[in-house]
Amino acid sequence: MKRQIKLIELLAKNPVAEKNITFNGSPDNMNKEILRLAIIAELDAVSLYEQMARKTTDERLIKVLLDIAKEEKTHVGEFQALLVQFDPEQAKEMSDGAVEVFGLTNEKPSD
Repeated sequence: MKRQIKLIELLAKNPVAEKNITFNGSPDNMNKEILRLAIIAELDAVSLYEQMARKTTDERLIKVLLDIAKEEKTHVGEFQALLVQFDPEQAKEMSDGAVEVFGLTNEKPSD
């Protein structure tokens, strides 16, 4: 028997309750947190649209859902581009992570 999936089950929970966020008085810290939460929201949207596309058989709906998911991926890239400007350590760690992954697999990043 197939289990029904509730829409809320497809979405991530906000990892930090807004009332518990403190920024130590630094606007840069707040901006980094905003960008990280925005990235989470966009990734949730990608996941949601792709999951819904897998659940339907209507080709038109699949096409639209996957197109919107692709647009959300662009938004992730926009937020990441800003995040690395606000957080040089994030930029370094992302770069180091890519080097580590491709060094482990002996593959080169694709375009």
